[in-house]
Amino acid sequence: MNNIPQIKIGIVAVSRDCFPESLSVNRRKALVAAYKSKYGGGDIYECPVCIVESELHMQQALDDVLKHGCNALCVYLGNFGPEIAETMLAQNFARMTGNPVMFCAAAEENIGVLSSDRGDAFCGMLNASYNLKLRGVKAYIPEYPVGNAEYCAELIHGFVPIARALVGIKNLKIISFGPRPQNFFACNAPIQQLYNLGVEVEENSELDLFESFKNHAGDKRIEEVAADMARELGAGNKKPEILAKLAQYELTLLDWIEAHRGSKKYVAIAGKCWPAFQTQFGFVPCYVNSRLTGRGIPVSCEVDIYGALSEYMGTCVTGESVTLLDINNTVPQEMYKNDIEGKFPYKFTDTFMGFHCGNTCSQRLCNPEMKYQKIMARSLPQEVTNGTLEGDIKAGDITFYRLQSTADNHLYSYVAEGEVLPVATRSFGSIGVFAIPEMGRFYRHVLIENGFPHHGAVAFGHCGKSMFEVFKYLGAEKIGYNQREKYPTENPFDD
Repeated sequence: MNNIPQIKIGIVAVSRDCFPESLSVNRRKALVAAYKSKYGGGDIYECPVCIVESELHMQQALDDVLKHGCNALCVYLGNFGPEIAETMLAQNFARMTGNPVMFCAAAEENIGVLSSDRGDAFCGMLNASYNLKLRGVKAYIPEYPVGNAEYCAELIHGFVPIARALVGIKNLKIISFGPRPQNFFACNAPIQQLYNLGVEVEENSELDLFESFKNHAGDKRIEEVAADMARELGAGNKKPEILAKLAQYELTLLDWIEAHRGSKKYVAIAGKCWPAFQTQFGFVPCYVNSRLTGRGIPVSCEVDIYGALSEYMGTCVTGESVTLLDINNTVPQEMYKNDIEGKFPYKFTDTFMGFHCGNTCSQRLCNPEMKYQKIMARSLPQEVTNGTLEGDIKAGDITFYRLQSTADNHLYSYVAEGEVLPVATRSFGSIGVFAIPEMGRFYRHVLIENGFPHHGAVAFGHCGKSMFEVFKYLGAEKIGYNQREKYPTENPFDD
């Protein structure tokens, strides 16, 4: 995917001057060797400068990692470490680049080192964390940040998707075409928090988009794009007569992105899809939205700007396509009894159906078909509602999550892991039967209690650990999750 960052983590070892510098240097070399052995060397750079209680060493290390194109930093305490110089490095790297920093530390290798080569980095990490707070510097510190070379290599590899999301967000522009549909207040939220995160927002009128679409009529590239759509859809191409219009619209969006990217490297779109879109454009944009999302350019529905941001975060964390769904409807008791109960370890209230008209990319659907949108066709001629992509979402692990500004400008989030069950939905749209442990209580005491909207982003696979750390690094005031313990607002007497 070309719309997400490539991460290069500079690994800088540090050493307190009353410890042998060689202790940190050799441990750094062992760490890098362990990383390359398991993950290759593409994500990391070994800085040759070891900071030994010196601001000059700090500056040399900073210059070196910047010269080598590092957009994330790992400060590695090979021994106790100099809390001033090491945290100055983190502070200056973050100030100059805006990019994330992590800290981890070396464990003692064996009994033999205890007599003379003990590093005491377990202790040094405490001083480092204290000094980071004194300087007001954010840093990612893993749950247990001290270990041997192989363990710390895993920690650094776990930092890659977190860093990818943080770097991507800082360099993101969200292009919206609005306003939001009537009665969709939930998709409207203050944009102040986006600016706080470093995200740029470009808000446009639906009329601006329509003008650009008309200007693309007769574009020589339409035939090639329509042919690519036909290849992708195969037997699922139930509305071939509108492929040219859809191709024209896809080119309109892609050209708009390139013309309006501005100073930002990455782009997501919050698009309008009803009620006037169908009658004026003559189709619905769902299939085109699904194609762009499949390429790493998320396109949220109903001008959901925070939904687009959330989708983009998932794309960065997983490196794969995501989707945005309504937390939509309950599973009928009949379906639960016949297809779920006794076959899967879920209560009825753990299940629900996630749906949207047709924005989920084809690779995530079983037997996708490009058809018309049934809900819209209830009040409009069917021929102007063509262009939605329908199919049951493929079974597998998922992470449901969202980052959202509240109405009074607080930054909240949630994340929950679960799965899409291999159960036929017997319904329409891009839809799946979802199961999340304790979903019923999570729904009430996280989603409803905190005023989250009906749209949730879906990443394919379990990535809750990384997503939680991203939310924490971004400063989300609340991070809700599905838990078995009582929620603070849950009635303690309700069994």
